[in-house]
Amino acid sequence: MPVNGRSHIRIARPSKDLAAAERFWVTGLGLGVLWRAEGGDEPGEHDLLMLGWPDADWHLEFVHEPARPVEPRPTKEDLLVVYVDGPVPGDLVARLEEHGGKRVTSPNPYWNEWGVTVEDPDGYRLVLCRRAWSNS
Repeated sequence: MPVNGRSHIRIARPSKDLAAAERFWVTGLGLGVLWRAEGGDEPGEHDLLMLGWPDADWHLEFVHEPARPVEPRPTKEDLLVVYVDGPVPGDLVARLEEHGGKRVTSPNPYWNEWGVTVEDPDGYRLVLCRRAWSNS
């Protein structure tokens, strides 16, 4: 089957400010810049920032179209969860906050018990979960 558990996933999101998104996700979390493209000021042309870990089967894409910006509209349940398999490092949370993040309480008590939730500059939520992922 051409689509399976090893198929690469791209999570695409609009961004108000690609520089702010890059500070949070790269300098704060530690993702790398996989691709960057600058468009023009004409409708349909956009700036693009792709971030991730080179060995991951997923990456984040942030898009900003100067001529027709799309306002991000995340909800409190739009989560990207990273399983850290142990205590969430306090210095990592501090670094995320120093680079534009805001620690928030989750409406789901599970994430408050098992992790730390941080909003990125566009309002999307990153959960650092102290549990390990298990698909059993």
